[in-house]
Amino acid sequence: MPRTLTEPRWTHVAIPVTNIEKTIEFFTSLTPLVVVFRNEDADGKAAWLSNDKQVETPLVLVLAEFAPHVASRFSIEPGKPHPTLSPFAHIGIELPNKEDIDAVAERAREMGVLEWPPTQMAPHVGYICSCKDPDGNIVEFSYNQKVYSTIQGLWGSDGD
Repeated sequence: MPRTLTEPRWTHVAIPVTNIEKTIEFFTSLTPLVVVFRNEDADGKAAWLSNDKQVETPLVLVLAEFAPHVASRFSIEPGKPHPTLSPFAHIGIELPNKEDIDAVAERAREMGVLEWPPTQMAPHVGYICSCKDPDGNIVEFSYNQKVYSTIQGLWGSDGD
């Protein structure tokens, strides 16, 4: 049985997309995200992507392909990419192994979407690469950035 929300939570980030199917394919091919919800109505199409079985602290990427009458409310031209997370703003995904970064970069290169090649950055940034989704949004992949371990150390349990 689902628990009831008892305190404020960061639950999602939403971005507009021009072709929801292409964007879903991009994210499910290059990231660990899976589709957890879909909707289609007169206002457009939506999909929620999240880490598989992320129950304790759900965070969802909302993809929204707007119908023209809705797109105009946000000054978005239907069918024209509207990169929201670019050139530096990005979605960050931390990977457990340095080799994972190289593998993602190779897949992204094959797909023609590699934006930043694998690079060792400052210690607080780690080893990173990035790619562009079909609308030009940046997705960064990092190893040893320590976001996960820092938060686990601050608020996590010993079991993870």
